[in-house]
Amino acid sequence: MAKRKTKLQLLGEGSESAVQEVSGRAWHEDFLIYLRRECHLAENTVAAYGRDLRRFVDWMAARHPRDLSVADLSDFVGCLHSSALAPASISRALVAVRTFYKYLQLEGVVTENPAEVIATQKSWQRIPKVLSPADVEAFLTSVKRSDRYWQRDRALLEVLYATGCRATEVCTLRLRDLSLQERHLRCHGKGDKQRMVPVGRRAIEAIEFYLRSSRSELVARAKSPSDTLFLSRAGRPLDRVQLWRIVKRYVARAGIRHDISPHSLRHSFATHLLAGGADLRQVQEMLGHASIQTTQIYTHVEHSRLQKVHRAFHPRA
Repeated sequence: MAKRKTKLQLLGEGSESAVQEVSGRAWHEDFLIYLRRECHLAENTVAAYGRDLRRFVDWMAARHPRDLSVADLSDFVGCLHSSALAPASISRALVAVRTFYKYLQLEGVVTENPAEVIATQKSWQRIPKVLSPADVEAFLTSVKRSDRYWQRDRALLEVLYATGCRATEVCTLRLRDLSLQERHLRCHGKGDKQRMVPVGRRAIEAIEFYLRSSRSELVARAKSPSDTLFLSRAGRPLDRVQLWRIVKRYVARAGIRHDISPHSLRHSFATHLLAGGADLRQVQEMLGHASIQTTQIYTHVEHSRLQKVHRAFHPRA
């Protein structure tokens, strides 16, 4: 019996029926499997690349990837701009397309990668939203004892700012990741890379109070106990959406900028460290950035703050 050809082999033959077949769900899923097994990307990154690829496939319609030129891909970039995507999202979409073409090259579907010359432009990168120290203080003290889960919420917000961890990293913290006497946490970052993150006194006190008080009540509501530090009202591990809602609630109460998100606290953490004289490499390690270039955006944030000070106070500004 003849061996059945894979979908990507059919794509390489370029028949119309093959293009229609592989441009569907199976094609999409094959690429995601490659990202997980070969590239070892974190699940959130895989999901984001999956959305980017779906957008690219919809734009490509019935055309074959090997027939797309650099000019065509430039048109795709134009479509991304017209859809009002954030600059960082556009850059990520281009990385996803470039990685997709590399995958097709490995599978023998295409011989060239036209996406390699479509660079992710640094000028698209926006300066992150950063809270001032006064805004951070207003935000962290906006939790009141009258709030239903105030012990958990206060500990959650303190940890976000004290460690600079990503939302997913905070949601996946486990009890065995805590080393409060040594004043650090073990964080599980992108690609399941682990790092030790220092944590300050106020965050430690908030965590210890939460563990002594309301966490046991939340655990009792679950069908099976969880080792996760931060729990929902049903006793299950808190997810990113719930975390986002908690942050938004206290942002509104504090009366600060409405566009602040959990990631804004990470940006604020890094910027305030650099403003206080921390070394860029040290901040990179605490944030879990693989490249120092990713951390350097915070030097631009601090530089913009210094420019405002210069304009306000220099006699010849």
